[in-house]
This record gives sequence, C-alpha cells and structure tokens, in this order.
Amino acid sequence: MNNMKKRIAALLAAAVLMLAASACSKTSGEQSETPSETSAASTVSEASEEASAEISAQPEKATSIENWTEDSPAMKSIMAFVEEVTDEKSDKFVPVEKRIAVFDSDGTLYGELFPTYVDQCLMIYRLTKDSTYQGNEEDTAYCKALEEYLINGGEKPTAPRSSGDIIADAFKGFTVEGYRAYVRKFMSEPVIGFENMTYADGYYKPMVSLVKYLTENGFKVYINSGAEVNMLRELSTDTLGQYIPPYQVIGTQFGITSDGRPDDVKARDYTPSADEKIVFDGTVTFKNLKLNKVVSIINDLGFSPILAFGNSSGDLAMGQYVMQHGGKAYMLLCDDTERDHGNLETAASFKEDCDKMGIETVSMKNEFATIYGNFKLTPYTDSQTEESLDQAA
Repeated sequence: MNNMKKRIAALLAAAVLMLAASACSKTSGEQSETPSETSAASTVSEASEEASAEISAQPEKATSIENWTEDSPAMKSIMAFVEEVTDEKSDKFVPVEKRIAVFDSDGTLYGELFPTYVDQCLMIYRLTKDSTYQGNEEDTAYCKALEEYLINGGEKPTAPRSSGDIIADAFKGFTVEGYRAYVRKFMSEPVIGFENMTYADGYYKPMVSLVKYLTENGFKVYINSGAEVNMLRELSTDTLGQYIPPYQVIGTQFGITSDGRPDDVKARDYTPSADEKIVFDGTVTFKNLKLNKVVSIINDLGFSPILAFGNSSGDLAMGQYVMQHGGKAYMLLCDDTERDHGNLETAASFKEDCDKMGIETVSMKNEFATIYGNFKLTPYTDSQTEESLDQAA
C-alpha cells in the first residue's frame, strides 16, 4: 500500500514539473498551445487516470473476519490492534519483519476433544487398532482402558508412564518421513464425538480465518504447541500450509538418532555412514508446555511475538511473555456445549484466571459464527468430566 502511494505521488510530481517547465518556456505574447504544453497536459491526465485506477484497484479494508460473529468483542479488538501496528503513521507501528503471531494448536486452532488431545488419539490408535504394531502389554492395556474411560466414563485408569513417553516409544525406529506418512493415514480416520468427521477436518474455521487475516496484513504466524512437532506439521499442512509452512511449526520433540550409532557413543561424537537411516530413538527430549513455550519462542524466533493465542493454563506463560513485551494475548473459552464438547465450569474458571492477568478471552459460543462447519456433535456420556481429559505431563 505504501509503495502504491509513493508511485502515485511520483507520477503526479513528474506531471507538475512538466507543466511548470512548459509555462517557463512560453513567451508572454503566445496565445496558442505549444507541443510541450499539450504533452504536459496529456501527462497530467494520464497520471491522474493511472492514480485513480490504482486507488480503485485496492481492496476495501476488511470490517470483519470470516466465520466470526459481527459483534464479537475479541474480533474487534484484534482488528483494532492490527490496524494500529500496520499503520505507518501510528506510534504503535510494527515493521513487517517483527509482525509475529503464535498460536497453540489443540483447543486453539484444532479440536481438543476427539475424545482427547490428537496426539493421545494417535497413541490409542497405534496401540489398540494397528495390527502391524504390538506394544508392551502394560501400555496397550492402559490405552484400551483410557479410550473406554474417555467415551463412557467410569474410573480413570492409572498411566504406567506419561503419554509422551508411550507415544515416543510407539514410533521408535521410524524415519521422520515414515512417521509423517503414518500420521497422514491416521488423519483419514473418523473422530469420536462428531458425525462423519475425520482428524483432517478438525480445525476451527474462525481461527483458520484469523490466521488468513493476519497473514494478509503482513504477519508471520507460528504454531507453538505441546504436541509433537512432526505430527503437527503433517496435520496442519492441508488446512494451514499456505499460511504456516513447516518451519513455522514448533512443538514437543522426540529424540532422533542414526540406526547405526552405538549406544555408548554420543550423537555429538558420531557421523553416520551413507547407508544409515535417521530415526526416532523412542524418547522425548523436549516437552513444549508452559514455560517451555517461552523457551521455544526465545530459541526459535529470536524475539517476542506481538500476538499470542491459546486456550488453557499451558498457554498462559506464552501469553504473559508476549504481553510483557508490548503485545496482546487472547485465550479461547470452551463454553460451547452444542457445537463442541465444551465445559462451562472450566470456561468460567479459566476466564477468571485470564481476567486477573489482563488477557482477553474469546467465547466460542458467542463469538464464533461456526466452529467446524456442518459437522454435528454426538455427545459423550454425561458422567464424563473435564478432569478426565487432562493431558499427562
């Protein structure tokens, strides 16, 4: 937009100079137009027409974000902030290279309860439904009991170890490419809790529209999630890939090694041979939750974003860090029980926490015109509680 203004100004300035030069060359007794005058007048006319054409060709400024309600307070707040930081005349103007926004994934961009976090759904699928894999008996028994509990309620099973450790071990020996191909196949599986929905369909339409809006206003958008990073890269590529390339996805990290490296040799001291494969080693080396999300921002971005979006206590550290550096943070409330598996008590409690910290909240019930589009919810058992869906550390 600014380049366009400069171009228009240059065209008009050139035309004015030509007219001025023509006027100086004209004698006081001349009554008819000289060729230079005609040329100058023509230049002015052409410049004016070109300027008008460029102005009329510019798209109208957006007054709303698609899939949000027209009266959404959060949408209006976000748009006002974007207007400030993209206006060169504003004292809050932020150059394009520093217009960074970070989004959590589960519960912020993507559904959180299908019937649990998507990485745990992948874990259950791998250990209980994949006939090509046989995990250890204790992990498999836990995953079967966990699925039963999530769908039908009852007594919550005790995990033999963290879900992160179980998932990492389940994909030990996979190359990154092989793992992403597995995730791709898993994405076509039907989710639990919605009619005719697959894991590929699970993105919140209003938040996808928000990502699009931000990128159109010069923002670079990152995903900063507690889920494993390579899974997220595959999961997000169809819906968000045109806005968020793989190198702008941050998440939990599995250990990586060479399939030929001896156990007693450190990776920093070992060079693989040409025929060795680079594979997952079955461990979690970095869990990207809470303060670690701030660590990821510092290490992977190099400076603080100016916008942060989340939905749970695991995102508050990230939001607070952004606010400490002059940015704004917004947190989604899981308060829609008709179009999503919301929890009003959890939403109310989380809103209190956000209000105390000065973080603005988004009511999914009142501020989202749609959530998943035409996919209809199928309720879980009434005995189920939000506590049952807490992610293991």
